[in-house]
Amino acid sequence: MSRPSPGHRPATTPSGRPRASFPGSGLAKGLAVTLRTMTKKTVTEQYPDVQPELPPRTRGVIGLFEENCTVCMLCARECPDWCIYIDSHKETVPAATPGGRERSRNVLDRFAIDFSLCMYCGICVEVCPFDALFWSPEFEYAETDIRDLTHERDKLREWMWTVPAPPALDEGAEEPKELTAARRSAEKLADRQAAAPDGPAAPREGDA
Repeated sequence: MSRPSPGHRPATTPSGRPRASFPGSGLAKGLAVTLRTMTKKTVTEQYPDVQPELPPRTRGVIGLFEENCTVCMLCARECPDWCIYIDSHKETVPAATPGGRERSRNVLDRFAIDFSLCMYCGICVEVCPFDALFWSPEFEYAETDIRDLTHERDKLREWMWTVPAPPALDEGAEEPKELTAARRSAEKLADRQAAAPDGPAAPREGDA
């Protein structure tokens, strides 16, 4: 049960009798609210002459980082509006080493998002396991033809240039796992190179 606000007056007195109200008291309260609002400074956004300052996590449009997409179809399956369209085919990758086995991989043919159906819930961005989808704060992509609101992968890739950089980590935050793994790999490689013997020495004069 919600509690009454501090300025709320009950309709009855503590003894249970109806509280007396003066004629026109409701009108006076309404006029008081109007007067308080009239004395406040008005703030008008001069859009489109002045662009609004949007929060960095504004959900404007979705950008596609195609290199990270593995065509796992997870975003399309989880989309509640079914507004993501993905087409792909399989290719055979030859063995990297002699005697190795060939493997197959999915190749992306089409990735499109119909923003006339999108409800901007962000589920596709959250469930992507390879960070291929990102939010951009851009919102000026209205069209006169609803069919133009279906953005193909080339258009989605262009939106990636408008994706803001991630916020900086706190001073006491742990180092990201990706950076830790990369740093350790670089240190191991440097140690192996330092421990490796030098190449064959040049022959000295007089050696047969």
